[in-house]
Formats: sequence, C-alpha cells, structure tokens
Amino acid sequence: MINSMTGFARRDASGPWGELSCELRSVNHRFLEASFRLPEELRSIEPALRTLLAQQLRRGKVDCNLYWRAPTGAASVLDIDADTLQRLLVGVRAVTKSAGLSLDRVNPIDLLRWPGVVRETRTDATELQAAAQQLLEATTRDLADARAREGARLGDLLLQRCDVLSQLTAQARARLPEIAARVRSRLQERVAELGASVDPQRLEQELVLLLQRLDVAEELDRLTGHLAEIRRIMTAPEAAGRRLDFLMQELNREANTLASKSQDLDTTRMSVEMKVNIEQMREQVQNIE
Repeated sequence: MINSMTGFARRDASGPWGELSCELRSVNHRFLEASFRLPEELRSIEPALRTLLAQQLRRGKVDCNLYWRAPTGAASVLDIDADTLQRLLVGVRAVTKSAGLSLDRVNPIDLLRWPGVVRETRTDATELQAAAQQLLEATTRDLADARAREGARLGDLLLQRCDVLSQLTAQARARLPEIAARVRSRLQERVAELGASVDPQRLEQELVLLLQRLDVAEELDRLTGHLAEIRRIMTAPEAAGRRLDFLMQELNREANTLASKSQDLDTTRMSVEMKVNIEQMREQVQNIE
C-alpha cells in the first residue's frame, strides 16, 4: 500500500470543558517519531496520545500540537490559605517595623501574589482529557487519509516511471541480436585485415567468450523482475516504503552494469535514461511510508 509520509490535518472541538484544537504535521523519516506540544492539563495523557498515533501511522516525523482554551467566563475557584496569609503578614510587619515603614504602604494584591497564599482549584480534567484523545484520534484519521491521497499520486508517478523503464528494457533486449551480429562482423573484418590464417573453430570460441562478456540479457531479466516486484508491492497491504527503497538500489545496480557492459551507443543511451528515471523514482520513494 502506498502512503505518503507527508501530510497535514487540523480539527477543532468545543464543549463544557472549553475549546480544543489539534494540529498534525508529518514529513518523511526512517521511523515513527512523534513530538507533542501539550497544555499542562494534558501532560499526563501523553503516553495514551502516542499510542493512538502509532495505531494509524507507521513511519514519519509527526509534530502534534494540542491547544486548549478554558470556557469563557468560567472563572476558577480561588481559595485563600488563611494560615499562609497570616504568616506572611507577620513577616511583613516585622520587615516594615525594622525598616521604619508603615504597613499601610503594603499592597494587598502583592500579598495575594505570594506563592501559596491563593490556591487555585481547577475543575476535574477527566472530560477534557477524554475529549483531547477523541480529537487526536479523529485528526490522526484525517492525516492518514491525506497521506493516503498523496500516496496515490506518488503511486501513479512510480507506475509511469515503471512503464518507461519497461519500454527501455524491451528496447535494449531487442537490440541484443543486432549487437551480437555486429560484434561477429567486426571480429571477422579485423581478422581479414590482418590477413592471418585462423582456425574457424578457435575463432568461434573467441567470439563466444567475447559475447559472454558483453551479454546483458541477465541484467535485463533482473530489471524486468524488479519492475514486476515493484508493481506487486504497490498493491500489497503492507507498508511499501522500505521495500521500494531497496528495489531502487537494485534497479540502479543493474542499470550501472548495463552501461558498463554496453558496446552499443543506443544501449548506452538507454541505460542513461534508465538511471535518470530510477533517480526520479528514488526521490519519490523517500516520501513513501
């Protein structure tokens, strides 16, 4: 199955707990690597969020941002710790007395800002956390759908390149008899130019050895087999990225061997075109999950 590792998705949700926004961005990566940016109220469920993400995505670097805004007008309940405030006032009186200042100059708001004087009691975060998990799950499905659509486009491009490579392979194979005949003719012409007396059987043996060194039928067979495997992998249910990446290396290896063995200008040109198409395929495969 062809899925891209590049995608973007965003969803919003609201309820009694406030407003939530989830934003997911993904790019290609060797493994699944997720980074979360969460409000403090959702930090405790980060492992659960990672599990939800991994259930739908296999590879890619994913940036997950969850934003939360409390309900408008829903003020938190403020609880003043009387004991802490009393101890603070005792200290303030002692300081102002030793400094020769008046207690009237002390700002009550500054006293409330002192750590521990005001205890902020927040509402139960259970509903908020449950809503965040549901929102992330839905957004992840959207991201997976977006990556699947992009993967379908990548798959079409790869199939087009496969068709081009198949055509080039067929053209190179069709030239094999002509190349063999040309090599035989050149060798015979060279012997005739030298005017030497050569044993026909020995000449035929040398010709066979020469043709074996120049033969590229095996490379063309492997190219055909690799292209067939690429098409099979693209329709298989499992993730295809790593398998396709390996096959790109094999295609490039065969194209290089074809170029090095070739003694024919047209075949050399075909091998260069093959390498160009293989490189284009390899760049696209880097984005496939």
